[in-house]
Amino acid sequence: MKMNWRKTLIALSLLAVISMGALGVLAQPPGKVPPARPGGPSGPLGFPMLMAIDSDGDRELSAAEIEGASRVLKKLDKDGNGKLSGEELRPQLGDRRGSGGPAAGGPRGPRPGGSDQSALSQHAPNAKDDGERKILQGIDEILQSQGRRMNVPMADGRLLRLLAESIGAKQVVEFGTSNGISAIWMSLALRKTGGKLITHEIDPDTAAQARKNFAAVGVADIVTVVEGDGHEKAADLKGPIDLVFIDADKEGYLDYYQKTLPLLRSGGLVCAHNMNARMADADFVKAITTDPDVETVLYTQGAGMSVTLKKR
Repeated sequence: MKMNWRKTLIALSLLAVISMGALGVLAQPPGKVPPARPGGPSGPLGFPMLMAIDSDGDRELSAAEIEGASRVLKKLDKDGNGKLSGEELRPQLGDRRGSGGPAAGGPRGPRPGGSDQSALSQHAPNAKDDGERKILQGIDEILQSQGRRMNVPMADGRLLRLLAESIGAKQVVEFGTSNGISAIWMSLALRKTGGKLITHEIDPDTAAQARKNFAAVGVADIVTVVEGDGHEKAADLKGPIDLVFIDADKEGYLDYYQKTLPLLRSGGLVCAHNMNARMADADFVKAITTDPDVETVLYTQGAGMSVTLKKR
């Protein structure tokens, strides 16, 4: 598919401004790197329990989040013995190669007490047909029944869907499946384009849950789950790739990017989640903002997202 990258960039920029107007899109000057988050991954809000309580992923605890802490922690107690074991806490650890980023709200709007991510979070998506309605309802049911996972919020999920559909994506690659919410959002676009998605998850139990979720909402024929370390499994990928979504171990973003960029077609996109100043990897930010062969739109409020266009 031939595409004028300048026209694509203009369309992408307009889409970013419209979709994230309430956030204030921050076009990062080349080479300007967001400051490191205070305390690093082992800082006060890096502990698993506090990450679970921090429902909007802003690494601060609001009054509403503190009030609801008991309810959230009970959801982590999978065996119902009134205690939280290391195994029950493990899914919340930040250093999971192939896991997603913190959740900031479900598909029907922000969580109680959470900070809204954009004006898009104020209303629900409009289903075009029964298949789309089933998928959107499925996202709701997954979030309600499986508790807080490391998922994209609704605004970012909808943005991924719009980007994939607007570029006519046929092959999408994701690093960080979690229980599949972001992949399901992108599947809404792939139903129309006839495309496929390959998503990578390092944890076998999480991968199994994602497969069940894909089957439940009717996108199992679109999404392939690859178990294992995404850094290693990336060697099996073949181009051309239309869109890459990175939402896994933050210090690994640059490696995912470097391994997939050569396979990305001209006019293709690399999207990365959790790009706020506290979580973004400085080396990755430098790479996507200083390379003359790419153009990046970067916003850092809320969870944060970067969208990088390969110009040639």
